[in-house]
Amino acid sequence: MANVAIVELDKNCAKTVEEIVKLERKIFPKHESLASFFEDELRKKNSGLLYLHADGELVGYVMYSWPSSLYASITKLAVKEQWRRQGHGEALLKAAIQKCRARKVSRLMLHVDPLRTPALNLYKKHGFQVDSLIEGYYSSDRNAYRMYLDFDSN
Repeated sequence: MANVAIVELDKNCAKTVEEIVKLERKIFPKHESLASFFEDELRKKNSGLLYLHADGELVGYVMYSWPSSLYASITKLAVKEQWRRQGHGEALLKAAIQKCRARKVSRLMLHVDPLRTPALNLYKKHGFQVDSLIEGYYSSDRNAYRMYLDFDSN
């Protein structure tokens, strides 16, 4: 079993940011990638990033933000292909949910391609519900479900 750790990004850790940007470029099409302004996103006071290392290798990451006191968003969740279907995406999602819940927001939102069945199933498993279909969200021929998870107000 790999030695696995989820770590909150120290925004001054250039080597880790470089690794994440490289993974971002590999996984997402250019028009969906945050790679070109990734560091700008990290500098924002209302954003966070968690990443997962296994045996010293970057496995995946999740980026989230809280634009207001009412809601937060998961903006990216990515796991290297060779590490998928081993629970790492779920671990990152759970950690991001916990961080967002700690911000006392009432709703967590995200967007997902309806054709990405494993991702869609993961979000549903953790209580996310489909709010609406947004046509042309990713590109003219790729839609997205807007999904949300409401937190208890107690």
